[in-house]
Amino acid sequence: MTDTRTDGTDSLPPGPSGLPLVGSTVALLRDPWGFMNTAIEYGDVVSYTAFGRQFVAVGDPDVVERVLVAENDAFEKGGFQQAFGELIAPEGVVFTEGERWRRQRQLLQSAFTPREIQSYADEMVTETAALADTWADGDVIELRETTSTLTLRILTRTLFDLDFDAERGAIVRDAVRALSDYIGNYATLMLVPSWVPTPSKRRYERAMGELDTLVDELVAERRNAAETPTDLLSMLAAAEYPDGEQMSPGEVRDQLVTFLFAGHETTATALTFAVWLLAGDDEAQARLTREAESVCGESLSFTDLPELEFTEAVAREALRLYPPLTDLFREPTEATTLGGYRVPADATVLLSAYRCHRHEEYWDTPETFRPERWLPEIRGGDQDRPEYAYFPFGGGPRHCLGMRFAMTELKLTLATLAGRLTFDRVTEKLDLSPFGLTLDPGPVEVHVRKP
Repeated sequence: MTDTRTDGTDSLPPGPSGLPLVGSTVALLRDPWGFMNTAIEYGDVVSYTAFGRQFVAVGDPDVVERVLVAENDAFEKGGFQQAFGELIAPEGVVFTEGERWRRQRQLLQSAFTPREIQSYADEMVTETAALADTWADGDVIELRETTSTLTLRILTRTLFDLDFDAERGAIVRDAVRALSDYIGNYATLMLVPSWVPTPSKRRYERAMGELDTLVDELVAERRNAAETPTDLLSMLAAAEYPDGEQMSPGEVRDQLVTFLFAGHETTATALTFAVWLLAGDDEAQARLTREAESVCGESLSFTDLPELEFTEAVAREALRLYPPLTDLFREPTEATTLGGYRVPADATVLLSAYRCHRHEEYWDTPETFRPERWLPEIRGGDQDRPEYAYFPFGGGPRHCLGMRFAMTELKLTLATLAGRLTFDRVTEKLDLSPFGLTLDPGPVEVHVRKP
């Protein structure tokens, strides 16, 4: 660990001093990656002020584990995270706290058991194959939009037993884009009064209004259906906890919106990065193709997953280099000490997956795409690496509810694509932005090659 004291000092962690009044806001907005590199020079627990808040950024896996696992009850989502929750789904399982969250989690987790996920596998393969079959040799595709369309279709077909037409699919994707643009404009979101009708706010409000209408329609259709499927949407439409208490209409809406957003956008982001990384590595791409052909040939199923070792390695390595959620945010319920430094009760603790995943102390050639580092014969030599040097799905009691679903989807989509085609890069350099709903790669184009 780098420059992290454990002497119980009563001082804040070191970090960039910033400017009077605005702190590091301008530097962070102007060049977020440059600011991150500067902050790293101060160590693995760093403090700075921005957007009128005190931040404590953590790149120490042991401290991350303490916040997420060992002492998770001493930290909550807090005001900074809740500000985003208000924009998306304030009563959704991602943003609620305490007993309310526990009740929601207990109700929803039945949709993500291994048995349920196995039942989703065929649709994941079918939808991916159908998309790949629409491409011709030499086509140029924009990955971001393409993967978003694919993962939304998989989500609605599996979790909700729906077949979205183009109009309904566009409503969800437009809402994601509008929200991401609105969140991404930090200066507008944090520094401009909420009543100012900025263009990004108007687009966000219009898109979310259309999404709310769609959600109402979906719930009404399911409640009025002659036969009710046993899927997540049906469970939400029934909206009843195990003790018989009804879930409020606001909770129903927010759970559905949460899964429509989180259930497809994060996986689409991960798939975009994975395909782009493969398109720049002929050896890895050829190995992935050989595995897909040898394991399953023309027919891929859930039972093939254990044998798709290199496919899983590609997925994990893409998530390491480019975690869709680069940071998690928490606030201590009272003043505490992290890494030997004082952390005030009103500070926002930023747990940096991006930093931990690329930390030179825990990863060999951390900036390099090396899927083989995840293969069983190599991972066996990494027993000394802290568990939370890698946490793309969070950790502790609040780890991502859809983690198994997402990993299954990533592996099956990658293997299905690899069995049918390969990619070459058109976009040679990513234009990364950490200020969206997920880590935004910018426009990403690849050539399709078919055998």
